[in-house]
Amino acid sequence: MSARSHLVRRLIQLYAGLALYGASAALLLRAGLGMEPWGVLHQGLAELTGLTIGVVSIIVGAAVLLLWIPLRQRPGLGTVSNVFVVGLAMDGTLALVPDAHSLAVRVPLLLAGIVLNGVATGLYISARFGPGPRDGLMTGLHRRSGRSIRLIRTGIEVAVVVTGFLLGGTIGVGTVLYAVSIGPLAQLFLRVFAVPAASSRSTVVAEATPERAILRS
Repeated sequence: MSARSHLVRRLIQLYAGLALYGASAALLLRAGLGMEPWGVLHQGLAELTGLTIGVVSIIVGAAVLLLWIPLRQRPGLGTVSNVFVVGLAMDGTLALVPDAHSLAVRVPLLLAGIVLNGVATGLYISARFGPGPRDGLMTGLHRRSGRSIRLIRTGIEVAVVVTGFLLGGTIGVGTVLYAVSIGPLAQLFLRVFAVPAASSRSTVVAEATPERAILRS
């Protein structure tokens, strides 16, 4: 694969993954059976402020990105794009998908949202343009504190879920199902969407960024 086609594929994966991530979060919201952890916080803040959940997601993402500064984290193209694309895609999907009232519709929406979230995660992380703001916060705290990724992630997600719930966010069976299934799904789709190396002429260029960009858990 040439350097140009390699870069084009990575860019397509990045933006397709981020757009699908926003769409998947919108499906979870429409299902009404429980959001993913950060979605609970975004939903609660949207209820409190009257802003759309996509706009809240952008604001929260930007705020989290500011926390990278004391952690000495370096954002990549994927990090900055994540802040805006996910929120815009979420609001766009919500404008197209109506509210669901029947369980016969809500359950398939929930399952589709979870699977699509796994696909989206595999796409944008495999593109290797840097972790999202929230993942970068986790890895930054891990490096600075020496605590395990598992402990840091659990602490952050418990905090955002509790805060979001107190603000009016939805916790339910979808939240639990997402928690137990997103890891295996993401691992599967990371393998499916792994980007092959560029040609030997551009190996140094192609492989210089993944060491800093790709999320490790």
